Amino acid sequence: MLSQKILDLVPKGKIILMSGPRQAGKTHLSQKLFAPVDFVYLNFDDPDDRVTIRERSWPKDVRAVLFDELHKMDKWKTWLKALYDKGSGPPLIVTGSARMETFKKGGDSLAGRHFHFRLHPLMLGELLETGIWKEREALDRLMEFGGFPEPLIEGDPTFLKLWHKSHIHQIIKEDILDLEKVRELKKIELLIELLSQRVGSRISYASLAQSLEVSPHTVKHWLQILENLYVVFKLLPFTRKLPSSLLKSPKYYFFDTSQVRGGPGAKLENLVASQLLAQTQFLEDTLGESVRLHFLADKQKHEVDFAIIKNERVDSLIEVKLSDRHPSPSLKYFSRYLRPRLALQALYDQGQEKHFDHLKILSVEKALLETITLP
Repeated sequence: MLSQKILDLVPKGKIILMSGPRQAGKTHLSQKLFAPVDFVYLNFDDPDDRVTIRERSWPKDVRAVLFDELHKMDKWKTWLKALYDKGSGPPLIVTGSARMETFKKGGDSLAGRHFHFRLHPLMLGELLETGIWKEREALDRLMEFGGFPEPLIEGDPTFLKLWHKSHIHQIIKEDILDLEKVRELKKIELLIELLSQRVGSRISYASLAQSLEVSPHTVKHWLQILENLYVVFKLLPFTRKLPSSLLKSPKYYFFDTSQVRGGPGAKLENLVASQLLAQTQFLEDTLGESVRLHFLADKQKHEVDFAIIKNERVDSLIEVKLSDRHPSPSLKYFSRYLRPRLALQALYDQGQEKHFDHLKILSVEKALLETITLP
């Protein structure tokens, strides 16, 4: 689905930027866009490819040039901007495992010269399209192994542990050092572990700082690094005056659900969060929609796990539970007050759907497939 959207835009002449978590499949997807003889693939991590990149000595008669990890090059945006402005040569596709729009080695802006797509780990709908798993089987596999292709397809707990160790090692020992000069890598690793135990809870920067024996400012900085490297993502509470939401405690979730250590309820909530984020960002990146993911909370202690905001209005509310088939009081309250298009209570325990005046209770799988219909 994303690959077709990218292919449709390649002839428009803009640079295609594709970012996302390490090992989510960016390189595989970019290479599958073209026949092997139609593109040149250059990885900045490869010494020989670095020479080719700096000398610009690749063939000019191909359909596209694919640059991987180009954001690790000093002033990569300035280099890419000059290449684009020259106006000759094949289309350019750039992939990387960091949020390239915020990467500090960026240099000049690429405004008006690029389309940016964010690739996520596999979604429930993508697993169902393979025909290998039914809805509940696919959901359970995502909860246990996460959505990264290699461990998910392997389906082996021991392999998953080994993959985690290698994956985190690459991020902490390599990617973070490429991003910034950070000395206390062990403490960042501990921060990841602390976050994995607090999924679904609002985060106190002061509490994390105390546990890590650093300042709250340092914790915020490290969290931003982990966001930039697609390890975690932050959700803010939605208010009609958005700047005020920035003053309230956020929640953090993982792109890799299998990293969550907080029990089945936390794993389920993280899975839903990651799937909803992937859907909302797909709409942003491919259709230009104004759509964001938040949670709802007020001073009266009403709270709903997820709120999808489209064009500054609450479009959908989703409350995630393992087994409670009674309507959530907070979901009832906010659905009556905000009148969203959808108000869903998503349950892991399967059973007959229930419909009420303002909300529906249904399985997590159906809730995910119903929340946003992708074009």
